[in-house]
Amino acid sequence: MGGFEGHLYPGLCLVFYGLYHTQLVSRALIRNRPVQYLPRHPWSKGRWARLRQIYYIGLVKILSACILVAHELHNIHGQFVLISKIYHQRNFLYRKQWQHLTLYMTFFLSGCVDVVSQNVLRQRCAALEQGAQALGMFLFLPLMVSHTQDSEGVELQSHILLTQAIFLLALVAIAELWAPDVLQLWVMKAFFYMMTGSWLIQIGFMLYKPISGYQWMDDDKNNIIFVTTFFCWHVASIAILMIWVYGFSFLWYCYIFSQSEPG
Repeated sequence: MGGFEGHLYPGLCLVFYGLYHTQLVSRALIRNRPVQYLPRHPWSKGRWARLRQIYYIGLVKILSACILVAHELHNIHGQFVLISKIYHQRNFLYRKQWQHLTLYMTFFLSGCVDVVSQNVLRQRCAALEQGAQALGMFLFLPLMVSHTQDSEGVELQSHILLTQAIFLLALVAIAELWAPDVLQLWVMKAFFYMMTGSWLIQIGFMLYKPISGYQWMDDDKNNIIFVTTFFCWHVASIAILMIWVYGFSFLWYCYIFSQSEPG
């Protein structure tokens, strides 16, 4: 996740995935149904019928992970190796790039699990999908902790706050394995997915493309304090966004969609 694009693209993926979960929670609340994923319908015959019954969320995960990996490899100049062999030394190279690729591979594997569970198995196994998500967050957390070891100032403070959001997301994902239908956990998971993604985008702007046009100064305590203030603004903004999504879903399912259904 180096550079502006390396923070922007993963952040957008997490935000949209959080919006997807927000829509699931809103629909469950409005229709008074379990918040768990809907079961897969049996395949019907026809040229286009099967395509309409495919769940695409896993395929989107796989495609996003491949795009992120391609972008990471494109920005590497020189030979991409794990260990150097110069003058009889064995030094690890591209440590952050290998961390990024490891993270992207967890998204890729989660997408593969989703595809198998949703489109291949006879009966959808939601626990398997949630386990893959929890594993991805469990790997995301130590990678982010080690990612901050050579950071300082604004970069360090922003990544500490990002690690905090990832830690809470990992806790929710693990708790969901034992309580898959608890509505509060789904709401928190959607919130922390969007919180992690939006703050990742904000880090990209702060470090590489500041809106003001002036670089953030690491030796200015005011800048470091305002990093935390901006994080709190993100928390409030994500909460407002989730309320807006619920309001729009309420109008859609209770008025627009209900009127379009045949009586």
